[in-house]
Amino acid sequence: MTPPNTAGSILPRLSRARIAGLGFVFLWFLVGGIAHFALTDLEMRIVPPSIPEPRLTVLVVGVFELLGAAGLLLNLTRRAAGWGLFALTIAVTPANVYMLQHAGAFGVPYWLLVLRLPVQVALLVLIAWSTAPNRAAASRSTF
Repeated sequence: MTPPNTAGSILPRLSRARIAGLGFVFLWFLVGGIAHFALTDLEMRIVPPSIPEPRLTVLVVGVFELLGAAGLLLNLTRRAAGWGLFALTIAVTPANVYMLQHAGAFGVPYWLLVLRLPVQVALLVLIAWSTAPNRAAASRSTF
């Protein structure tokens, strides 16, 4: 019997580790996206002065984070969402660096801001790994 086509299903035959990775990435960007709307003024503080329209920037990033999180839920959109979230994570790096350079203005321990950069690299690796094509499922596909 041929397995059903799983192109649109939520989690087709993924390992528990990949499901956990996707869950973490999903929650990271869901919570982050919500924060861009719930805490807009706070989020605007870390936008570097060289970026025009900080409020608009924060809201657009929030929309992309929420769209990316939603895109992770379907196998059909997961890879594109992964690429988008990967690019978005790199795009917000200037805000993280700006915050590190002006740590005293944010009331966050300096060591935590330093730690944020390798955590961001780990997040990039997790996004890439958890959204990579599922080779086992692809080889069983009936396309």
